[in-house]
Amino acid sequence: MIADRIDTSSRAALLAEKITGRTARVGIVGLGYVGLPLAVEFAKAGFAVTGLEIDDRKAAQINDGHCYIQDVSAADFRELVQAGRICATCDFSAVAELDTINICVPTPLRKTKEPDLSYVVSACEGIAKYLHPGMLIILESTTYPGTTEELLLPILSRQGLQVGRDFFLCFSPERVDPGNPRYNTKNIPKVVGGVTPACTEMGVRLYSQALDATVPVGSTQVAEMVKLLENTFRMINIGLVNEMAIMCDRMGINIWEVIEAAKTKPFGFMPFYPGPGLGGHCIPIDPFYLSWKTRQAGIEARFIDLAGYINGQMPEFTVSKIQNALNDQSKPLKGAHVHVLGVAYKADVDDVRESPALDVIPLLKRRGAVVTYSDPHVPGLHVDGVVLCSQPVLPTVAKADCTVIITNHTAFDYEGIVSNAQIVLDTRNAIRGIPSPKVVRL
Repeated sequence: MIADRIDTSSRAALLAEKITGRTARVGIVGLGYVGLPLAVEFAKAGFAVTGLEIDDRKAAQINDGHCYIQDVSAADFRELVQAGRICATCDFSAVAELDTINICVPTPLRKTKEPDLSYVVSACEGIAKYLHPGMLIILESTTYPGTTEELLLPILSRQGLQVGRDFFLCFSPERVDPGNPRYNTKNIPKVVGGVTPACTEMGVRLYSQALDATVPVGSTQVAEMVKLLENTFRMINIGLVNEMAIMCDRMGINIWEVIEAAKTKPFGFMPFYPGPGLGGHCIPIDPFYLSWKTRQAGIEARFIDLAGYINGQMPEFTVSKIQNALNDQSKPLKGAHVHVLGVAYKADVDDVRESPALDVIPLLKRRGAVVTYSDPHVPGLHVDGVVLCSQPVLPTVAKADCTVIITNHTAFDYEGIVSNAQIVLDTRNAIRGIPSPKVVRL
């Protein structure tokens, strides 16, 4: 083969030339909230992008020009597909024609809170079958420090190819924030750490063609730890403010007023806000990757475990607040109609992964409540094997014994909700500008 006669420096130079000239064929494994927006940015930069997706329905939607990720402009996406800049396949043999691959697959936790890297391993095995000299592989899926070199590198090296010479391997943590109107895939700085300096340089070169800023670091382990530090920081501080909320509730103090006053300090304080529980694909999960890894090293991650415990108690605390609010109206929770507003994990998105609503609703049902919900972004919801359908907001609020705001979507008419409701538990301070005796705050 011609590639076999090319020396090491030429392989690197050829790949670098392809990337800089934007003729490199880019692959993305996993076309979800991370992979699809990244594919769009590469395509906008002029690259031809092939998405590798195990879900044939998603692959078909992409090839039809249909975008299912709300952070991506549907018109822009359709135009890129029609121009041949983006296509999708379920066949990993397409790897043989690619020059770079970003792995953007889920990394959930098992019920034992141990990392489940089965999607990463499956993707890596698929790539390894068709790996060829002169390729760049970048893992973006959140994981514990050491994964790239301890797990991926041995799989990709089976053919005898040498990292940093024959192929290039990096880790770059995804940092997307779905629904954020200010920060997106293009303008969030991209941290890149390679197995070797040559790997880092190649990873930075690729991202620099499509994204606004890159941040090279000294190793894959540093890059892996960056994401865990970011989300552990948030998880612990949310745990702190959730504990403060419970304390303030017992003492009759408005935690929201406390936070608003505290954040007027121009230094030394960063506001975090309480809520009915943690949700999303990062904050409830990522810190436990670090906790699991440190346990392997004989270190106890006390802050993480304690914050996890406190945050895990918030759905129970929310239900107890609902029960107390009903008691004050001389109504029992058993048999009461409780209407939940918002089941997505955060405002103005359709993502329900790890949403607090998935804990609050079953807890209410187990205590005998009749539960309905409204969410303009989530038309249907699976809870305990039952499919619930989103209900019209104001008519259902008017019929409910208690309405609880779990997700503060901007589409909700909060004045109308307060006017129609018998009582409202506001877990997000969404009704802060509408004084009413009907409103109970977290």
